Amino acid sequence: MNRQFSSRAWQPLISSRSRPLWLPRGATRFKQHEAFDARLDRDTLAETRAWFAGFNEDQLPRGSTSFARSSGAGGQHVNKTETKAITVFPLYELLAILPKTLHTHVRASRYYTANNDSLTFHAQTSRSRNANMEENRDKLVAEIKRIYHANTPNETSQDKKDKYEEVSKKFHETRVKSKKVLSSKKQARRGSAD
Repeated sequence: MNRQFSSRAWQPLISSRSRPLWLPRGATRFKQHEAFDARLDRDTLAETRAWFAGFNEDQLPRGSTSFARSSGAGGQHVNKTETKAITVFPLYELLAILPKTLHTHVRASRYYTANNDSLTFHAQTSRSRNANMEENRDKLVAEIKRIYHANTPNETSQDKKDKYEEVSKKFHETRVKSKKVLSSKKQARRGSAD
């Protein structure tokens, strides 16, 4: 055993990872579980939600599309025509439309191309150029919606707020009750010693 500490001095912390995290025995967590949006600005969240409620696909930029030869099945048509659509949406156009909370997440997208600071989409499923261009546009809309849903929490429902209020009230009552019981025990000890 090459550890400086004995194995009894460490305890496993259950985690969602496959390997356990190790903490020293007696180490306490100072942070309670907090909501997903606890560190986010409420006004910014409200602004982002309002933006998404009024989101319209027509607001998005057209992007620049180039065509290349498609691969796969399609016979002579695929071999002789350029139907694969490659659409590039520059980020400076997209970020002007999107709320600021989503800006960093757009750059983390799998479609992000760092060389030209843009989102690039490829489509070759159809034998038609226009259909492939529209598919790229649909992919852009789906990616923006995915980024929004992954990074913007929904508003907490009134039922959950009420439940949280009830739980915290019950916790407070239990805590006060246990403090009173301990206080009465102490008082009884003091009274018998006099």
